[in-house]
Amino acid sequence: MRRVAACWPLGALALLAAFLLAPQRFAPLFAPLNPDGAPPIYNQGNLLALALAHLGIVCIAAVASTLVAVGLGILVTRARGAQFLPLSRTLVNFGQTFPPVAILALAVPLVGFGEKPTLIALFAYGLLPIFENTVAGLESCPAALLEAASGMGMSAGQRLWSVELPLAMPLIFEGVRLSVVISVGTATIGSTVAAKGLGEVIIAGLLSNNNAFVLQGGLATGLIAILLYEAIGLVQRRVCGAVRLD
Repeated sequence: MRRVAACWPLGALALLAAFLLAPQRFAPLFAPLNPDGAPPIYNQGNLLALALAHLGIVCIAAVASTLVAVGLGILVTRARGAQFLPLSRTLVNFGQTFPPVAILALAVPLVGFGEKPTLIALFAYGLLPIFENTVAGLESCPAALLEAASGMGMSAGQRLWSVELPLAMPLIFEGVRLSVVISVGTATIGSTVAAKGLGEVIIAGLLSNNNAFVLQGGLATGLIAILLYEAIGLVQRRVCGAVRLD
């Protein structure tokens, strides 16, 4: 069972790579979805290029969300920044309560069409889980351990980097994983404002009533989300394992 659990992500990666590199080989599988003789494989763009563009937007937004959310989480868990916790929660909740489509509509007049409004929407949408997990992780550090660190002569900064963040790291990583998975799915709407990505395949299928296109875009998006979730989990185990060993 452990071998199966360890190997299935590799199988999913191989399947995704095979489809993106040679999609026409999968035409017989998708042909029954289009009885009217429509193309069984998306032919209005390169699937590999669209998937890489989709992945690129998600990764850039995830890095930006992580830096800002973790920074805010650290700020509001310090004595000097505790007063900003309600305001910070209001700001990061904005991305989740305000629909991404609405954020796109507001961003387009400011930054134009393309990837920029999509990055703004994904950035705003990804803040909440990382911020809340950072705050929860830092606040859950045992008081006795923090007192012991202070008793050893550690400064506030040393205590943060050597004790608090390592202990909070598992929760922070879980927030990042959730944020990235949400962003992968949300990024598909970026195609409505001319951003390159797998949403282009889904929208083309919906407009032409081509179920094969919709399924291809959905499956590729889903596999990317699963693989990113597993990849971040692998990094989490390595990093947190190293911290425990130290």
